[in-house]
Amino acid sequence: MPTRTGIQPLCAPVRSLTPVSRSRMPVRRTLARVLLKLSRWRTTGEVPESAVLVGAPHTSNWDWVITMLLAWDYGITIRLLVKDSLFKGPLGWILRATGAVSLDRDNPRATIKELLAEAKTSDTFLLGLAAEGTRSKGEYWKSGFYRISQQTGLPITLAFLDAPSRTVGWGPTFQPSGDVRADMDLIREFYADFTGIRPDDATVPRLREEDR
Repeated sequence: MPTRTGIQPLCAPVRSLTPVSRSRMPVRRTLARVLLKLSRWRTTGEVPESAVLVGAPHTSNWDWVITMLLAWDYGITIRLLVKDSLFKGPLGWILRATGAVSLDRDNPRATIKELLAEAKTSDTFLLGLAAEGTRSKGEYWKSGFYRISQQTGLPITLAFLDAPSRTVGWGPTFQPSGDVRADMDLIREFYADFTGIRPDDATVPRLREEDR
């Protein structure tokens, strides 16, 4: 995959596992690699022990499945924020089992506060967000990933999937500078050549804060 030179990695990427991840790793990793091979997807890149993971482009429900296979292939657990309406029936059980966190979009502060406390007390913490906020085309990304990174001091890791090449992986890890527009310019540069499963539904990386 092409390398984006605008963003310089801040932390040394590793594949260290938490005890929970390690105990389940053999089965999950084997399953992930079988499914990835059957679907002709491949994984690439490296992920740090702790970071706010931004996944894009997000245009299909299959994005979650592919992201989970990526995490399992690497032997990690991602605390993925998912809207609470999906936590019903068998799907809710599956989401919880894979480390997903229910998020009430009408009142997200309680969930975020709990996660921030967890981040401060954990040696490894990977919080995943779909910054686009929806699978449909929108005007702006949600800025939660940027604010959480600033509040916790956790770096941002840019995760991606590219449907034409059937590649999913980890991009650069960086600490936001505080200059929102400059940081988003670098993020736009990174994601410019990646195409989602439903290209027409992709939202260009842009925050409302850039227009203020």
